[in-house]
Amino acid sequence: MGQPRHVVIIGGGVIGAACAHYLADTGWRVTVLDRGRFGRACSHANCGLVCPSHVLPLAGPGAVGSALQTMLARNAPLRVRPGLDFGLWRWLLAFARRCNRRDMLESGHGIQPLLNSSRTLYDGLVKEGLECEWEARGLLFVFRTPARMEHYAATDELMRMEFGVPAKPFFGDAVCELEPALKPGLGGGWLYETDAHLRPDRLMRTWRARLESRGVAVREDTEVDGFVRAGSTARAVATTAGEVAADAFVLAAGAWSPLLNNSLGCRLPIQPGKGYSLTTSRPARCPATPLIFEEHRVAVTPMQSGYRLGSMMEFVGFDDTVHPKRIGYLKEAASLYLHESAGDVVEETWSGWRPMTPDGRPVIGPSPALTNVMIAAGHNMLGLSMAPATGKLVAELLDGRAPHIDPRPYAAARF
Repeated sequence: MGQPRHVVIIGGGVIGAACAHYLADTGWRVTVLDRGRFGRACSHANCGLVCPSHVLPLAGPGAVGSALQTMLARNAPLRVRPGLDFGLWRWLLAFARRCNRRDMLESGHGIQPLLNSSRTLYDGLVKEGLECEWEARGLLFVFRTPARMEHYAATDELMRMEFGVPAKPFFGDAVCELEPALKPGLGGGWLYETDAHLRPDRLMRTWRARLESRGVAVREDTEVDGFVRAGSTARAVATTAGEVAADAFVLAAGAWSPLLNNSLGCRLPIQPGKGYSLTTSRPARCPATPLIFEEHRVAVTPMQSGYRLGSMMEFVGFDDTVHPKRIGYLKEAASLYLHESAGDVVEETWSGWRPMTPDGRPVIGPSPALTNVMIAAGHNMLGLSMAPATGKLVAELLDGRAPHIDPRPYAAARF
């Protein structure tokens, strides 16, 4: 028997890890290259939500007006740095053009298969021993006022009719009976019972150990500069540590993926959307269920070994500054809803770059210019939620097997 085929995965985040997992399953020899540390970028301290409920993209009717109004508020959760970044302005224009019902539903029907497949695959991974503090307790959207609670009923109807994803309503103080960590006097909440959550940094540590035990090589501090071509195929990647040859390549570099646009035969319209999180000890009155405070764009994740608040969307390039005022906003917003906004011991303040596409769908599929290069990037705010299905789909496409979900909604050619 000959040597197994070798695949190089560019990016050691949750998407790269999932691709490595499923490619190793089918007999590939796998090398993962990361420009920094494995699992330390956007996959490190996000809110850890695995949410089939998040089928709707950010681009929808009224999104532009809502965003402009939000940006005018103090401690606005959305911020765009002014300047002549033509790539960003092209992205914003493409986003604005999709803020209509037809395009929203098209994207939603592309997003949903990845979410549903990943939710099922996570169950299997956890049963196999992938330790990540997995809990399937659902996800509760909480609203401050009765008017906002009732307004969400239209979204619930859309979710039921178009996607078969219902939520269970808890009006007024009934939401406090469901979740006693919430203050009385709120408008209520909508519970999505299908959702789950985990601790991302533990997931990545465990997944790395499992991959390496199966022979996957992880090379950190290795930045990829481009592909070494042989006609319409790539024979190697050029890195800061020299060339790395392989039979196939997977670009899973998240927000950094467009840095290789010149080699791909397409332009990935991915912008880094900066988010923040605060990780503390568990407060004495800790929620049992993950929460989203929709009016303030803040998420709360009660993990078995900690507690996390997350929010913000900043289009500021690759500025990695963790602004104390932005972290303070997380606690300030949470205090409007919770008896205790956070625990006493601060474990980590963090920011990371989500790979945002204008239509909310990732790019998964072959490069138009290089037949043995697969793209798996642009998962927006749902990389953790979509990772297993993405990894399985990439392995199927590279193996030439029938894909378990239709890959057409994720083709790079749509841009």
